[in-house]
Amino acid sequence: MSGSPDSDIYTSLHALVRLRYTARGFSYLPRQPVRSLLSGRKRSRLRGRGLDFDELRHYRPGDDIRTMDWRVTNRTGKPHVRVYTEERDRPVIVVVDQRLPMFFGSQRKMKSVVAAEVAAMTAWRVLAVGDRIGAILFNDSDTLEVKPTRNDRKVTGWLGDLVAMNNDLSVEPGRQSNPGALANALRLLERSIGHDYLVVLVSDFYGWDEATFKTLSNINQHNDIICALIFDPLERDISRANRLVVSDGRYQLEIDPGHRELGRKFESSFETSFSHVQGELRRRDIPILPVDTVTPATDQLREKLGGQRVLR
Repeated sequence: MSGSPDSDIYTSLHALVRLRYTARGFSYLPRQPVRSLLSGRKRSRLRGRGLDFDELRHYRPGDDIRTMDWRVTNRTGKPHVRVYTEERDRPVIVVVDQRLPMFFGSQRKMKSVVAAEVAAMTAWRVLAVGDRIGAILFNDSDTLEVKPTRNDRKVTGWLGDLVAMNNDLSVEPGRQSNPGALANALRLLERSIGHDYLVVLVSDFYGWDEATFKTLSNINQHNDIICALIFDPLERDISRANRLVVSDGRYQLEIDPGHRELGRKFESSFETSFSHVQGELRRRDIPILPVDTVTPATDQLREKLGGQRVLR
């Protein structure tokens, strides 16, 4: 999958555009396979184009006689009509986290790279079904908003902005993460979004607070949200490692996770935060899509949103 070892650390526009040809086998549409994590959820009012059957009810004065269901009318002896709702396209906003804590990976790829890949595959899949896709990209210092569009060139343009944010990540001295950037990005989304959007939030949720979930609740009242929760397996199992060598590509630092139970403390802190985030999202009926940094992101989306069994 990777063109070079560096492509696991930083992504490129070529890599994100190339994902267009593998972004299949899953969808964000309400009609989901049985094994999809979205299967059985209440359908959004805006789902696609055309007419969709909504309900069968008694005839009312003024109803179009062409919608009469003669079979049910003859069987019951009372006039019934079939009611249809217009299906329009559902605009999608993907919110992508490219902050410093995302610049981490233990085996295969950085969380920041995986997040960019999930965003790109989401964009290409949404375009493939004819819907509009927009984005909010954020790092520790900047936030970029792109309105939903069906224009391939505009989508490629903001993917280039995403690549720039991704390639700007480093652990140089003096660089600090901004825990409040997630909440700021969501507040921007809340101010700019309309009704009946689909929001795909791609983040590790670093820096969450109660205001974060309150904003998500507000957005979720009139829109659909899916949270792609990015994590690295080592964050959950760091104490089993004997020695860790951490590198930014130039310098290396060796860490002993067993020293003063450093590993267990880190795991406990991570699991507490990870579980709390999942609990808060479930309480608000927001679907969670856990995405790790080891398994190819395409496989994970196909398995969790397409209901496909992926051999590993």
